[in-house]
Amino acid sequence: MSQFRALAGVLKGGCAGGSQLLRGCGRGPARRWVDPKRGCSSSSSSRTEPLLPAVASSSSYVEEMYFAWLEDHKNVHESWDGFFRNIQASSPSGEAGETRPSTLLQGRVLSHSLDMAQKVVEDHLAVHTLIRAYQIRGHHVAQLDPLGILEADLDSFVPSDLITTIDKLGFYGLDESDLDRSFQLPSTTFIGGQDTTLPLREIIRRLETSYCGHIGVEFMFINNVDQCQWIRQKFESPGIMQFTNAEKRTLLARLIRSTRFEDFLARKWSSEKRFGLEGCEVLIPALKTIIDKSSAAGIDSVIMGMPHRGRLNVLANVIRKDLDQIFCQFDPKLEAADEGSGDVKYHLGMYHERINRETDKDITLSLMANPSHLEAVDPVVQGKAKAEQFYRGDTQGKKVMSILMHGDAAFAGQGVVYETFHLSELPSYTTHGTIHVVVNNQIGFTTDPRVARSSPYPTDVARVVNAPIFHVNADDPEAVMYVCRVAAEWRSTFNKDVVIDLVSYRRFGHNEMDEPMFTQPLMYKQIRRQEHVLKKYSDKLIAEGVVTLQEFEEEVAKYDKICEEAYTSSKDEKISHIRHWLDSPWPDFFTAEGEPRSMSCLPTGLGEDVLQHIGQTASSVPLQDFKIHPGVSRILRGRADLVKNRQMDWALGEYMAFGSLLKDGIHVRLSGQDVERGTFSHRHHVLHDQEVDKRVCVPMNHLWENQAPYTVCNSSLSEYGVLGFELGFAMSNPNALILWEAQFGDFHNTAQCIIDQFISSGQAKWVRNNGIVLLLPHGMEGMGPEHSSARPERFLQMSKDDPDHFPEFSGDFEVQQLYDCNWIVVNCSTPANYCHVLRRQILLPFRKPLIIFTPKSLLRHPDARSSFDDLAKGTKFKRLIPDEGHASQSPGQVKRVIFCTGKVYYELAKGRKQKNLERNVAIIRLEQISPFPFDLVREEADKYANAELVWCQEEHKNMGYYDYVRPRFLTVVANKKPIWYVGRDPAAAPATGNKSTHLNELKRFMDTAFNLSAFQERDL
Repeated sequence: MSQFRALAGVLKGGCAGGSQLLRGCGRGPARRWVDPKRGCSSSSSSRTEPLLPAVASSSSYVEEMYFAWLEDHKNVHESWDGFFRNIQASSPSGEAGETRPSTLLQGRVLSHSLDMAQKVVEDHLAVHTLIRAYQIRGHHVAQLDPLGILEADLDSFVPSDLITTIDKLGFYGLDESDLDRSFQLPSTTFIGGQDTTLPLREIIRRLETSYCGHIGVEFMFINNVDQCQWIRQKFESPGIMQFTNAEKRTLLARLIRSTRFEDFLARKWSSEKRFGLEGCEVLIPALKTIIDKSSAAGIDSVIMGMPHRGRLNVLANVIRKDLDQIFCQFDPKLEAADEGSGDVKYHLGMYHERINRETDKDITLSLMANPSHLEAVDPVVQGKAKAEQFYRGDTQGKKVMSILMHGDAAFAGQGVVYETFHLSELPSYTTHGTIHVVVNNQIGFTTDPRVARSSPYPTDVARVVNAPIFHVNADDPEAVMYVCRVAAEWRSTFNKDVVIDLVSYRRFGHNEMDEPMFTQPLMYKQIRRQEHVLKKYSDKLIAEGVVTLQEFEEEVAKYDKICEEAYTSSKDEKISHIRHWLDSPWPDFFTAEGEPRSMSCLPTGLGEDVLQHIGQTASSVPLQDFKIHPGVSRILRGRADLVKNRQMDWALGEYMAFGSLLKDGIHVRLSGQDVERGTFSHRHHVLHDQEVDKRVCVPMNHLWENQAPYTVCNSSLSEYGVLGFELGFAMSNPNALILWEAQFGDFHNTAQCIIDQFISSGQAKWVRNNGIVLLLPHGMEGMGPEHSSARPERFLQMSKDDPDHFPEFSGDFEVQQLYDCNWIVVNCSTPANYCHVLRRQILLPFRKPLIIFTPKSLLRHPDARSSFDDLAKGTKFKRLIPDEGHASQSPGQVKRVIFCTGKVYYELAKGRKQKNLERNVAIIRLEQISPFPFDLVREEADKYANAELVWCQEEHKNMGYYDYVRPRFLTVVANKKPIWYVGRDPAAAPATGNKSTHLNELKRFMDTAFNLSAFQERDL
């Protein structure tokens, strides 16, 4: 019975092998049929569709069919006709002629029907499996390589479950005779269109058209049925990839611009590196199609990132930067920019607002500047896109989107690609879908992909977030355009990442001066024979009658003329300012000339009422019936006691800074690993209800009416990706405080690329002002070499102030010095100064990155407290904190002045007190290390003119601050006296992991610091 029920289910739509088993049954001219769709009997003398008998296993049905056959052999399917003939021939004389069939006959008929039903079910299941095999693995045999010599997946093996030859039908238990049988199509395919059945031959043909042509689709790993069905419909529906003649002409025009731009550069500057797009010219119409489709869906801002290959073409033909501005960059006599060094032309970015001609809607396009660290820009783009969405209230990404372009080798090889993908669906980092376009040269610089990656495709990393991947032959422009349409629709529909893999080639070497035949002779022999895609596509459209040869040539001549005119104009163009290449302008922040609106900084102090209000909120739970952890209750009670006594620790100082800025409408965003609680359990900016899962409270968002929002978010375990993201976020809005905190300062080294390429040098290369703040926990506390040092020496080495020149300014020394620096490096020793420097970061009339070496043990140190008076109105950040004890009252008696920074001050102060040297030793703290406070250090050196100068640090001599401060101290004193070093000896590792060794080192250099005769003896 089960076989017949299965048979009934399979055959409802009809099948030549089963649904026509019974052509007619019953007696007389009116035949009785059972309609499987209605489940009831109907009478008809003829039929147009196969109908299924009601119960194929009942004896009455067998009898009725048998009598129908006796009446006319054509009343039943030919298989039953043959069966009844055999039964009749083998039956004893007279048995077959009985009025009712014998029991033997019924048994044989029933057995035969069961066998037939099982065969029909198996064949249908085989066909369904075949369809699924194409959906899963069809991309492996797609014709993706324009050169026809490589496989995009690095493997020429054809999966055994794909039908490419007739003899492989046997894999499914089928043979050539089944090719013309019709089979019911499953609901998980759209290849039938309006048809529910198709012959096997046509099924295979349509599957190969959908999945094995110039497009290879990877999507069956997605664990969402609706998304899979959506993709199937886009690629399986018959005739869906259609273009109007107008669309084809637009595509041709864009391809002309892309190709002729590269040709023009090659003619004019044949010996210049330009990292042209030759071999993948289709990228330009591809990007424009994505933008057009996205604009039609409501997107009005697109942030893009890409490596250097094809950048000039994208700037010219997608962003629509003036061609004369681009051509000027090739002038060897180009004057240096009056601000910054600039960067090579194929690293620069651009921002442009224009009208999208296809949709007649305004759109803003921004291409981010990027160094040769190819994928480093990925998280930066995502951060900027997230910021624009945040400030516009675009919570679903319906107005702002990002597009990332990649090279195949970098996409597969660079870990930041994974880190960026991993952020794509995290609540505080998602941009609601990014369209990734891989320009797949099928080669790195000179490295063959077979030794460059372990994955079949360069795009396999995208599978980690269930992003569909569309591989497409870049020499088929219409296939590329269709894929781009689908990708834009996917992003608009599902707000998830999607990848387009443009399988192409690189017509020249890594750059135009390189010889690729050295390492890829076979590939480049074929490339030399390869017809250009523009020639192939123009010939196709001319043959179709879409354009004429004359129209094509006129379009080419038209664009060539545009280029020539721009070239002539560029000769007169004087680019003395790199601001033409800004990718993140702040028009309301600077003057029209790009200068700060003032060169002063307001005091950063606060009123008593503000301090009390913030302090009370920081030590309470604003929500009713909110159960917090007993340990957190103790912390809040401790805060309340501090507020009552008008004091603050480090956590309260931070609260004061953030809360006061929120009051002034400044958005504050703090991101990083464990920042909500704080690595050292000091912050607790997010309170968790201990009885209600996922119920949280952020007291900072309950400070004031109409305050700016406070965003505090734990990140994934990433430094490179997350720091890049926050850097991009900070680019969008100068009136926001964006902070990234490392779990330990040591761990910023895995984000060193972002620090070196974007933060340290971004303004010099790209006039990119950025006010991002890095919080780096730092301090030698015996915790080992990976949990001690934030490597201050690295930041100081990259600071650009001149150690041998004492700066002279006519105005505000502090502000002028900050304006000239590339970043600010501080190591605050008091909560008040920490608060001041955060507030100064926003009150400055310009933006510079701020590096803060934050404490660990000082978070709860009883001496590391500040009074509310230190934050009172009129107070400000202290770049240097002088000695305010007995030594300062009698400077002539001071024998030694110890300069230091950070935590070591408290150890020095304790040691001085123990040795009763308060009148003989002055201890001065450098809170701002870079730019170096020359003016304040000179005041202190002059004040203690008779004392010897010592620099004391807890870091090893070859690390920390000594190499930076020593020449600057000598400049201050005009080399009239030395600056002695006190600290740990040089070492390879930044700290010991042995507690006893750590304490011995500390005792040794503390003893040296207060041995007043040590240096005189050494000098002798």
